[in-house]
Amino acid sequence: MRRIVSELSRFYATPEGAVTRRMVAQKLAEAWPDVTGSDVLGLGYTTPYLDTFNGTARRVIAAMPSAQGAEIWPEGLKSRSTLVDEQHMPFPSALFDRIFLMHALEESPNPEALLVEASRCLTTNGRLILAVVARGGLWTHAEKTPFGHGQPFSRTQLETLLRAAELEPIAWSYALYVPPLRSLLRWAQTFEEWAPRVWPYRGGLILMEAGKRVIRAPVRGTAVSVIDDIRDKLGVPLPQPANPAAGRDVSSLLRSNGELDANVMSRRRGRS
Repeated sequence: MRRIVSELSRFYATPEGAVTRRMVAQKLAEAWPDVTGSDVLGLGYTTPYLDTFNGTARRVIAAMPSAQGAEIWPEGLKSRSTLVDEQHMPFPSALFDRIFLMHALEESPNPEALLVEASRCLTTNGRLILAVVARGGLWTHAEKTPFGHGQPFSRTQLETLLRAAELEPIAWSYALYVPPLRSLLRWAQTFEEWAPRVWPYRGGLILMEAGKRVIRAPVRGTAVSVIDDIRDKLGVPLPQPANPAAGRDVSSLLRSNGELDANVMSRRRGRS
């Protein structure tokens, strides 16, 4: 069962929510330093983070699952938020250059279908960042926060889900290393910088970046096999070249070219 939008909004008004926003926003800025001219989609509850992209991205939209509910965003301006069926979003395929998911996967009734739909909306060269509660992290036990509800994930589980949705993981990191204790929150930045080196536990959140998987047609081994295929299809032998030197075996030509390239590279290394 999803946390409702008013509950999520109240969380981000607390000290824990403010720390979460700051730590995750830093990771987003590192991963996507420039979104100029891009179309950005936030899926789940992402409005605390989307202001990062306003003013530079061409279009920013907050898509909120119907079971969660929606809120007006941004305040005081024309609303860019919409209520969606997370498995059938009302967007054309390959519309968004960047998609950020937060408070989306953990409480989804069908995480696989949600990621397939997000993949459909991503452009061929687009990037997606998925932020989820880390299995084994301290925040997964903090039931007074949204991270203490729903299903946590390990890095391996996320990679499997992304690949099943025709997405290829590119990079990952943890965030929110500070324990969910209000007395320690003022040291959140220090924990973020030093905990990965000295503390034995993982951060509270996993952030994983992925792109569309590129499917390439299989290529047969050498040029000789291609010539053989043409000969078989025509049913007649191919005409031989007039120049005897040009009639050398293709594989020997490839070897000669390879040797030449190797000599050129060795000479270049000698000059450098």
